[in-house]
Amino acid sequence: MNPYYVSLDNDSSPSLGRAGESDATLLDAYSNTVVNVAKKVSSSVVQIKVNRTVSKRSQPANSPQRRPGQGGNEGGTGSGFVISTDGYIVTNNHVVAGASQIDVALPDRNDGPGHSFEAALIGRDPATDIAVLKIYADGLKAIRFANSKDVQVGQIAIAIGNPYGFQYSLTAGVVSALGRTLRSESGRLIDDVIQTDAALNPGNSGGPLVNSSGDVIGVNTAVILPAQGICFAVSSNLAALVAGKLIMEGRVRRGYLGIAGQLINLTERIRQYNQLSVKTGIMVASVEPDGVAGNGELRQGDIIVGFNGQPVATVDDLHRLLTDEIIGRRVQLTILRDNRQQGIMVTPGELK
Repeated sequence: MNPYYVSLDNDSSPSLGRAGESDATLLDAYSNTVVNVAKKVSSSVVQIKVNRTVSKRSQPANSPQRRPGQGGNEGGTGSGFVISTDGYIVTNNHVVAGASQIDVALPDRNDGPGHSFEAALIGRDPATDIAVLKIYADGLKAIRFANSKDVQVGQIAIAIGNPYGFQYSLTAGVVSALGRTLRSESGRLIDDVIQTDAALNPGNSGGPLVNSSGDVIGVNTAVILPAQGICFAVSSNLAALVAGKLIMEGRVRRGYLGIAGQLINLTERIRQYNQLSVKTGIMVASVEPDGVAGNGELRQGDIIVGFNGQPVATVDDLHRLLTDEIIGRRVQLTILRDNRQQGIMVTPGELK
């Protein structure tokens, strides 16, 4: 009898052959992986409760929280995870933005229920949707960041959070795509976003997306509501970098040129004449004079096609190059003026 097919024993009831036993073993291995990750990570995942003061004018007339002659409070919930035993917590910027009070609820422990602590906002970065909180509590267990450059499409991805207020819920799936981009509320693009089909819902925001070892590969941040199984997480490398800067400095410093620009298509003739690799550029619509940036050589109508030796085709390209490392440094900006390429010097200031 072929051992890789379903066999029948003497009483004619079906039983699994070797193939079935192998499948069962694999399923048990998968289940054990998820169970072990849940045990390892759950104690590091917190629920975040936020109160926001709402002015009288900003509340709709039919708001159940509004009272005649006064404003009110709005509540919200999200997730986060502990990254150090001294109480630093990573979450999403949009979870805590505008909060008048932030409370962090720890998960239940073997020796009793978890406790709630008022959290201090250490810093937030709307451009990457990352924020850092701090609580003062004992016995905290930290979770560590993995190297998101090692993440591969198809690997296990496990999300833990508090969807719709249901505390410490777990969903599992796979990494379905890498290298996505998302538009943040500040208008900048978030690069190297991880796409997963691990189910996320409102309240999962700020929670960890972890690998089979229980290390963070991303911070859950967004879903496409009409779709099923298309969810996004900020990569762990970016989240760790931003969190470190927020802890050390309270903010993420970015360069600023003091201009308003718009995308413009370059004709084939102009591209060939100037030997350009980009098909578009940024036309300077206005220049902020005497601002924080040294941009006196720029003129309205100039078309930016390069910055510090790197090609620039869009505003997003320029944003990526305006890092904290070039603030206050005199660098070359490549422009087209009267359809001819030339270099001018600028000194980026710090974006406030």
